[in-house]
Amino acid sequence: MTDKIQPTHRARRAVVYLRQSTLRQLTAHPESTRRQYALRERAQLLGWSAAAVDVIDDDLGQSGAETRRRAGFRRLCDHVARGLIGAIFVLELSRLARSSTDWHRLLDLCSVADVVLVDEQAIYHPGDANDRLLLGIKGTMSEAERGWIQLRLRGARLSKARRGDYRLAPPAGYVWDRPTARLRLDPDAEVQGAIRLVFERFATDRTAYAVTRYFLDHGLRLPARSHDGTRLSWTPPRPSRIQEILHNPTYAGAYVFGRREPRAEIVDGAIVRHTTRVAVGAWQILHRDHHPAYVTWEQFMANQETLRANQVAPDAPTRHGAAREGAALLQGLVLCGRCGHRMHTSYSGRGRRLRYVCASAVQTGQAMTLCWSVAAPAIDRHVADRLLAAVAPEAIALSLAVSEEAAAQVATLDRQWAARIERARYEALLAERRYKAVDPDHRTVAQTLEREWETALHAIDRLEAERTAVRAQAHLALSPDERARVVELSRDVPALWHAATTTNAQRKTIVRALVREVALSPRDTPDGGTKVRVLWQTGAVTDFVVVRQLAGRATSPEAVALIRRLVAAMTPADAIAAALNRAGLRPVTKARWTKAAVHAYCHHHGIRWPAPMPTSKPQPYRRADGAYSTRGVARRLRVTPAAVGYWAKQGWLTAVERGGRGRPQWYRLDAATVAHLRRLRAEHTGPRFRSP
Repeated sequence: MTDKIQPTHRARRAVVYLRQSTLRQLTAHPESTRRQYALRERAQLLGWSAAAVDVIDDDLGQSGAETRRRAGFRRLCDHVARGLIGAIFVLELSRLARSSTDWHRLLDLCSVADVVLVDEQAIYHPGDANDRLLLGIKGTMSEAERGWIQLRLRGARLSKARRGDYRLAPPAGYVWDRPTARLRLDPDAEVQGAIRLVFERFATDRTAYAVTRYFLDHGLRLPARSHDGTRLSWTPPRPSRIQEILHNPTYAGAYVFGRREPRAEIVDGAIVRHTTRVAVGAWQILHRDHHPAYVTWEQFMANQETLRANQVAPDAPTRHGAAREGAALLQGLVLCGRCGHRMHTSYSGRGRRLRYVCASAVQTGQAMTLCWSVAAPAIDRHVADRLLAAVAPEAIALSLAVSEEAAAQVATLDRQWAARIERARYEALLAERRYKAVDPDHRTVAQTLEREWETALHAIDRLEAERTAVRAQAHLALSPDERARVVELSRDVPALWHAATTTNAQRKTIVRALVREVALSPRDTPDGGTKVRVLWQTGAVTDFVVVRQLAGRATSPEAVALIRRLVAAMTPADAIAAALNRAGLRPVTKARWTKAAVHAYCHHHGIRWPAPMPTSKPQPYRRADGAYSTRGVARRLRVTPAAVGYWAKQGWLTAVERGGRGRPQWYRLDAATVAHLRRLRAEHTGPRFRSP
């Protein structure tokens, strides 16, 4: 068979390719690795010098099922295509590839580039028809063998998992008990406290981001175990870690096999493989009450429902989304009474005007117009009033709950910080023992251990200072005066609701605890308005109507008479608004009168001032000193006033006197400026520059 190796092959380099499927094989089966490295001697026996033999061992610990992670195989193919290699040495041909696609691609390259393949028993030339047939069969068997091996291994894992004996990597908060082959709670009290606190805070805050903020605000950390469960580390809290803990059924005492499954997708013409989370009902194996739990199974399922509801998706209209900091009190709870779809919130304008909008027709592609929309503040106010009336009888119980919650939080934080400081003291004690155990004359080692001991002692002082600062900043411990204040405020629930310290997210959390859905429907009546139906969490339903909030609609005949009298006396609108507010005559919106509200009311009811106000009279086009107003410049250059404003904004036209509210701007027009502006007018012929 050595006659297949010609001088042309020996004139090029020989490559010894090594591959082991897993890192475990490298440590558990070192003999296979030694045999693969020994192929260099076989290459020298077949005529290559030691300097002409290269070794590619980049793929040790990589599977041969694909080439995405095998940099060594890709480099090998590249050298073959460039004609640099005369022979490839492998322990067995399956080391090259266990995929028919990769295998035949390499054979085609070797056939064209005249490269031979050499294993421990034989030499193959892909250009020879018989060898090519044999190599094709070997490649097919290699790929099939991979499937058979995986099938046997998967069956063994599945059989062991059905008994609950297959060892899964223990998450943080658990350790593997070898005698019983079961998981047990981590004996470290700090680790247990951190995991329990995650579930306690999620039951209160309802979002993973809120739990993360709580941990960050109070200087807390999250534990993490190595894959084998032997090493413990502490990491900063992240929303992804919080969600990982909340989604893991192990914390509910359940043994689950098959939480994830492999998937393959085509991305940019390439096959990309990944794993995806499987729904709870599709798990292959589930053993409940398998080991000690941090939460009950019912609480775990409730957490999954909350996490799903926090995710807003167009294909999931039943999800409410997480409570955010926006001003919309009913965000995520509003349903359209016309079509039944969920309405979303819209913030528009400089004043961030808030509306509930139903865009179902646009989203489904049925039309390009909205179903309908309604102003949100009045609806939010009416729902809040009914909610506060519902919780008013429980004011005393609320005050006691607040006090108990504050005390519980203080106790939990104290336990976590005490455990953390105790860990630091233990590490300092170990450092002290190491320092005292070393020979004092061995100064090189003694100095290093002394520095480690000092560092551990400084860490204790730093943690004590952080603990004091966190308690002062969080201000969770209530003094007797503060407890009395809590009881007093709880009797006035509206004051707590409208307090500046109460955030929008907290108000929404309270609403979602009591309200399940709110349906809004427009009323087909002359006065308009919105019909509101509130579905409470108890199943009760409350119906009421929110009248249409026309700007400036008066609440009493006295306000109407006062407005007409002041308008007849040529009183400015801002003075009328001030007079109405002083008299205590509020509009239906229960807000204060403003200049805009007075104008809107007068426009709606056809009330006109006897003569134009001095500030509303048009200014002259040109003053006596030769300065032009905006309308004057527009008239002279035959453009619109908007064009003049655009020129001023671009710096092409400079105002000599800037106006204000009710006062125009004035400009000087010399010959050069007029010529420049006329050139601009000729270049820009859009609608905004055309003369009226």
